[in-house]
Amino acid sequence: MKELLAQIRACTICQNELPHGVNPVVAAHPESKIAIIGQAPGRLVHASGIPWDDKSGENLRNWMGISEAEFYNTSKVAILPMGFCYPGTGKSGDLPPRPECAPQWHDKLWQYMPNIQLTLLIGQYAQKYYLKNKLKKSLTESVKYYREYLPDHFMLPHPSPRNNIWRAKNRWFETEVLPVLQEKVHQVMNP
Repeated sequence: MKELLAQIRACTICQNELPHGVNPVVAAHPESKIAIIGQAPGRLVHASGIPWDDKSGENLRNWMGISEAEFYNTSKVAILPMGFCYPGTGKSGDLPPRPECAPQWHDKLWQYMPNIQLTLLIGQYAQKYYLKNKLKKSLTESVKYYREYLPDHFMLPHPSPRNNIWRAKNRWFETEVLPVLQEKVHQVMNP
């Protein structure tokens, strides 16, 4: 797996499409138990090279009910974004993840992670890629009916502060979904 991670971190497949250059961000280990599949690194993560090293990451760790040390323990948590590099900014936030990354690297990574027991699919890009025709009509519905995707997948919206309006409109997420997420995460991480 070390060689594969080195190949990913050296990847330049879509360098001509990235206005801020390449800096693939990934974290994985053969013993990882939880996989987090999000969108793509943001501007701050691009600069630091540390996955989820921003307010979205802080929110995600709170949602999961785990510490920063637990989150960054790759023998517990693997982080595979749909796009490994920062795609740049569009009119209403970051651009979508580059489409080359997941098809190029995800299957290869999964071959080295036989112990994954729970995969968090964060946002529409991850959910569409992995669940295709099993998705509901909207991200909100897919998250609301998250139990239908268990035990393998747990559906989540993006934890960006930009989604505070969505969370305010969908209070059930905090009261019904997050307690179950935390329970599942703790079961997997602390058997």
